[in-house]
Amino acid sequence: MKRYARFSQAGSVLGGILVCGMITLFTGCDKKNPMEPVASDPVTDIDGNVYPTVQIGDQIWMAENLKVTRYRNGDAIPEITDGSTWISRTGGARCSYDNSAVNASVYGYLYNWHAAVDPRGIAPEGWHVPGDAEWRELADYLGGSAKAGGKLKEKGTAHWNNPNNYATNETGFTGLPGGYRENNGEYVFLGSVAYFWTTTESNTLLSWYSKLYGTLSMLDHGFMFKYYGFSLRCVKD
Repeated sequence: MKRYARFSQAGSVLGGILVCGMITLFTGCDKKNPMEPVASDPVTDIDGNVYPTVQIGDQIWMAENLKVTRYRNGDAIPEITDGSTWISRTGGARCSYDNSAVNASVYGYLYNWHAAVDPRGIAPEGWHVPGDAEWRELADYLGGSAKAGGKLKEKGTAHWNNPNNYATNETGFTGLPGGYRENNGEYVFLGSVAYFWTTTESNTLLSWYSKLYGTLSMLDHGFMFKYYGFSLRCVKD
């Protein structure tokens, strides 16, 4: 075995890498750990709802969907249950999936885009509804849109339909599949998707959103009619 008795310096480094690689395979030695959630101070909205928060990169996000019923100045956000009234409304509005208070308590309210950008402020003091660029910053920090979704989704099938693919929730964001309210005022896809409004307009009719899928690892971006009902997450100023 004489030929193995002596290593060059380069060979020693390479050997160390190979050995550690083998140990990592079986024991996790020197394995890069998944991102650990970084808890931040909770935030309270005007209704008294308390939301956990997490720091992800340079941003601090709510770790639950918004469920506030009033703007920051105390004015009520109208709750619209009727589908035809919902789609014709040009002011801010909220609803709960299937008009169920239980769904609102778990998944938060669904809001139209007008509520998200109302100048009275829907977010707690010191917070705001993010623009499209802030969602993309989040995706970039997590390795790009193709990978970010899995790191943002709640694990398991307590709320997501089976299969909830690629979900690790390693950020602590705990994305939930609140479904949405569509162009006929109907509620669809609870358990399958999570849509979040951004404040960024595409044009007079459409605005940008971010989306999580139950079956995919991506954090998608697109635009939709402003009267759709989507969830909201807020980010700290």
